Amino acid sequence: MKDKRILFVSSEVVPYLPETELSSTAFNVAKNAHSKGVQTRIFMPRYGVINERRHQLHEVIRLSGMNLVVNDMDMPLIIKVASIPKERMQVYFIDNEEYFKRKAVFTDEDDDLFEDNDERAIFFAKGVIETVKKLNWAPDIIHVHGWMASLLPLYLKEFYKEEPLFTESKIITSLYNNPFEGTLDESLADKVKFDNICDEKIATIKTPSFTNILKSAIENSDAIIHGSEEISEELTSFIEGKDIPVLEYQTEDLKESYLNFYADLISAN
Repeated sequence: MKDKRILFVSSEVVPYLPETELSSTAFNVAKNAHSKGVQTRIFMPRYGVINERRHQLHEVIRLSGMNLVVNDMDMPLIIKVASIPKERMQVYFIDNEEYFKRKAVFTDEDDDLFEDNDERAIFFAKGVIETVKKLNWAPDIIHVHGWMASLLPLYLKEFYKEEPLFTESKIITSLYNNPFEGTLDESLADKVKFDNICDEKIATIKTPSFTNILKSAIENSDAIIHGSEEISEELTSFIEGKDIPVLEYQTEDLKESYLNFYADLISAN
């Protein structure tokens, strides 16, 4: 795996957000890959709760400045970067004043989902891909963590399917037991359809529940990892209907098992 390239895209990463199974796993597998000579890039949203001064975030002017279209609206993309202390690992932050300035992550003070979480997810997916294109950095593996990042596989396989930078990239989605109640905005599918993604490909997210968003990610991934010990029976059954590799939940030697899974997927090309 030395000198291979892995793009880690996560809705949460420590130390920038509190420690959870998802935020810790996303960090630890990236850290281990990096320590073994793998070239890594980590992307996450720049939520307003992240302390930019403490974590020494700074804007990358050469990467910022473009507008992303979300539901026929031009939304400015700001790219910030920081280095994880002691690890020499760079983390890229997708930022936009409208979507990510608020001092919260997914929910308001009443614990209700933000009404624009659907657009935030679209913006994040497009922002990651456009930034990687600007970096001209072709990843061997793209590893997705968290529902906020789960539109990325759909956009890579459809909206960016002609993009040569990702022709050889293998997409892995990790599934976690961290559901939200209810659904995102019911017009999510229409907003995705605006990007010329056909009805067949957006059928799964017509009802944008936690489970359906992950089903869409599964449909557009080349492999799946169980990031939590308990995954819903509905998702487990859905995966069984797909002819793709699955790494079951790892209780021991998580780091090596992930690296071996990456290597097997790359060698299957």
